[in-house]
Amino acid sequence: MTDLEIANQVIPKKISEVAKALHLKEEDLILYGEDKAKVKKEVNHRKGKLILVTAINPTPMGEGKTTVSIGLADAIHQLKENVCLALREPSLGPVFGRKGGATGGGYSQVIPMEDINLHFTGDFHAITACNNLISAAIYNHIYQGNALGISHVLHQSCLDVNDRSLRDVSFPVKDTLYHTSFRITAASSIMTLFCLAKDASDLRKRLGRMIVAETKTGNYITVEDLKLTGALMVLLKDAIFPNLVQTLEGTPALVHGGPFANIAHGCNSVFATNLALSLADYCVTEAGFGADLGAEKFLNIKCPAANLTPNAIVLVATIKALKYHGDGNLKQGLSNLEAHLDHLSKYQVPLVVAINQYETDLEEEIQMVTSFVLEKGYPCETSKAYREGGKGALSLAKAVLSEANKESCYQPLYHEDDTILQKMEILSKTVYHAKEVRYSEEAKKMLEKLKNTPFFKLPICVSKTQYSISDDPNQKGYPKQNILTVQKIRVESGAGFVVFLLGDIYEMPGLPKHANYEEIDYQNGKVIGLF
Repeated sequence: MTDLEIANQVIPKKISEVAKALHLKEEDLILYGEDKAKVKKEVNHRKGKLILVTAINPTPMGEGKTTVSIGLADAIHQLKENVCLALREPSLGPVFGRKGGATGGGYSQVIPMEDINLHFTGDFHAITACNNLISAAIYNHIYQGNALGISHVLHQSCLDVNDRSLRDVSFPVKDTLYHTSFRITAASSIMTLFCLAKDASDLRKRLGRMIVAETKTGNYITVEDLKLTGALMVLLKDAIFPNLVQTLEGTPALVHGGPFANIAHGCNSVFATNLALSLADYCVTEAGFGADLGAEKFLNIKCPAANLTPNAIVLVATIKALKYHGDGNLKQGLSNLEAHLDHLSKYQVPLVVAINQYETDLEEEIQMVTSFVLEKGYPCETSKAYREGGKGALSLAKAVLSEANKESCYQPLYHEDDTILQKMEILSKTVYHAKEVRYSEEAKKMLEKLKNTPFFKLPICVSKTQYSISDDPNQKGYPKQNILTVQKIRVESGAGFVVFLLGDIYEMPGLPKHANYEEIDYQNGKVIGLF
């Protein structure tokens, strides 16, 4: 059966019943039908333990982090522990492309999967509208006389689809030809800051300080200068509340925010994480793509910004991905797993390796990976959640709970006062195992411009390929002594970090030759062909 067919077989609990497991009352909810709701309860004292799920470098089809996260939460629920998931919302781009959605798979899913993967509660639309309202206001300001003296527009519009035609756009305003490009909504400026905001007051501050343009003399122009902050808050007034849904087994799940990890920070909202930690004893969350992208940013950007302490890390691996990294040889591909273990060990957080098991995996292959991990000194368990739901992840859940209840001595890789150059150097050696970082002329000019500003000591968000630890997608396994090339540098003042774009990376993805939209339809009152 397809994922959608499996999901349609389940009779979900009413969302008000799911809310009771988190001690939420009806007045805490904004209902969207009977199967989803927004939670408007303020965050109380955080009591829960935070479990991060990440992965090795994926194959082009992904490695099942979300499936493992959901299965792990269901298993913890089966063990009679109070648990809440905190996941990202899917982007329409991958849904209609080829990668698929972000609601898990098989018997390890969050539901209603078709709603979550499509328009859900409208959060992505609100974020898209905010980005595009800023663009409209900028060019209207220029047209109406340009009292602020805008000379160079920095802000980019966005759309939540994969559209190559929007990578380079030109249009005239008052006899001047402007050049810009669109990003996908999941990589937009509003999405990045939205998911790092602690509360509505913090969101307002982040929106107001967003840099959107420059004058001829190099002075920055912000959203607040355009008198836009209030209007943006109005567009986001409902989106700020986390969305409550459930797994196939009725485990509560907060699904909120959805930045990509290869071109943004790849973590769900701080709103949702803090809420989950205040309502449950365990919060299971994930960070996008491999640990060199999502987990690195979770641990070096999100956790310090939100004052979070992770209690355990789950590193997901699959036999097929390890073989991919070894050009068909599993033993050789274990080097990629080793690279991520080397990296994650630096944070001093208890760590468990989860083998996301497929039916095609051989027992001797599972044993080879398990022995390798045990020799490295880490627990290793398989997950069969895709086929069996929570019961297929019980051994993994027991191992994770054991580690999560040990002492976490978490510390980020770099210090707050390090410069962005020092931070990039630390990441290049610790995470990407490079011998050298090179900067393009454009990047060097930006570094010089930022040198005597507060931006020179912000955290950095590395934007690069997800298919390799390096910035070259063809370098599989554990590339060492590679050279990283920083092509561009951009300040995301609202989010509070500086983006380093490495190698060839597009902030507006394209669609594949045979896109998933060819299979999707609406017949007899039902969505078909989604997954």
